[in-house]
Amino acid sequence: MDTKILIIGACGQIGTELTKTLRATYGVENVIASDIRKLNNDVVNDGIFEVVNALDYNQIEHLIEQYNITDVYLMAALLSATAEKNPAFAWDLNMNSLFHVLNLAKAGKIQKIFWPSSIAVFGPTTPRHNTPQYTIMEPTTVYGISKQCGERWCEYYYAQYGVDVRSIRYPGLISWSTEAGGGTTDYAVDIYHKAITEGTFTSFLGKNSELPMMYMDDAIKATIEIMQAPKENIKIRSSYNLAAMSFTPKQIGEEIKKHYPNFTLDYEPDFRQKIADSWPASIDDTSAREDWGWKNDYDLENMTVEMFKNLKKHIYN
Repeated sequence: MDTKILIIGACGQIGTELTKTLRATYGVENVIASDIRKLNNDVVNDGIFEVVNALDYNQIEHLIEQYNITDVYLMAALLSATAEKNPAFAWDLNMNSLFHVLNLAKAGKIQKIFWPSSIAVFGPTTPRHNTPQYTIMEPTTVYGISKQCGERWCEYYYAQYGVDVRSIRYPGLISWSTEAGGGTTDYAVDIYHKAITEGTFTSFLGKNSELPMMYMDDAIKATIEIMQAPKENIKIRSSYNLAAMSFTPKQIGEEIKKHYPNFTLDYEPDFRQKIADSWPASIDDTSAREDWGWKNDYDLENMTVEMFKNLKKHIYN
């Protein structure tokens, strides 16, 4: 059977770029994008788009049947900082949307699921440096709690029902083309915009807050590669650690100064500092590299070059 893809949450930070790449890879007619509202953007205008509520099982089931969907990418979620402001809704969205898709796969209506987890599953008791694949996980945020529970359910549905669900723990993601989505690592997106437009930036994290980060192109590559990998290569059914680089606000500021020597950086830590302090500083992703061949293309230096090149070409031209 040909691959037919449904992306739920296609208008989000990751979903926007994932949709574009999947359409280029599998053909526009084979990728159905969906979100809770219809925006005037490329996701909606450049292919098939359907309005769907990720919490409505019947709506999702209808789309799967209508388009003969084989693979679902469930990207709808409330992220870390946003989720703290509305914990009940964050839990509802992050958990029940996953249950809907897992149960549809259990019923044999879809073949494969991609569901993203996050470094938010870790907590202050987790080893902070080179965080191992298997370690203590005591998350302190609603987002992290929901992702940790989701990992357990993914593993359970695979073990009990053979559901082919695949997952990676995203680090902080940096993109030039989509706005940040309410995460604790969002400063590392906004800082590039402010460097161009204002020449100064105030970070909501302290200067030495080291966190795992990844350029969006690498994240999209990893997402598609894990879904394309042979089933027998996917040996972890909770979620894979994934890494590319780790840096602090101070270090990204120094890299920006190579391009904008007069750039200035200040620090005013807010409630997100406590979240960042509970997360790892660096990640050991040996399992992903060995099992399905993960390899990142970008580090801080060449990501910064790409960010400024694309921002100046496409947004601030």
